[in-house]
Amino acid sequence: MSAIREEMPVLTRHEGDWVGTYILVDTKGNILDKHDSHLSCQFPEDGSYSYYQINRYKWSDGKQEEHQFPGNYRDKKIWFDTERIEGKAWEVDDATIILWFSYKTMPGMYLYEMINLSSCNNYRSRTWHWFKNHQLFQRTLIQEERLR
Repeated sequence: MSAIREEMPVLTRHEGDWVGTYILVDTKGNILDKHDSHLSCQFPEDGSYSYYQINRYKWSDGKQEEHQFPGNYRDKKIWFDTERIEGKAWEVDDATIILWFSYKTMPGMYLYEMINLSSCNNYRSRTWHWFKNHQLFQRTLIQEERLR
């Protein structure tokens, strides 16, 4: 068993495919955006990365996006440094992961994400808190269930 699987057991429980809905709201609760998601969380066997996530998004108007997030494990954290984002994720208890990241094209902006996994491993809820110049300006609310 690799160190990541031993030292990040909550992250390991996320392995597989997840489907859900993202709802972006402003600080007053007004909906700014809503779209469906399909995420794949993987631990590649070939050693290329410790962790690999693929996010697929689909809007009701037909718009679609796909983003890939390879991560490397060290110091009991997953570190991301892609052309799109940089950040890190770590476990805080038996059900929760915190992810801090920033988009490279958006200086002065960063996010904190809390990911909570149900004890049955089939449901998770996630919230993103978006900060610009250290001020909260929006949140993303995500509800997902395991596809496989």
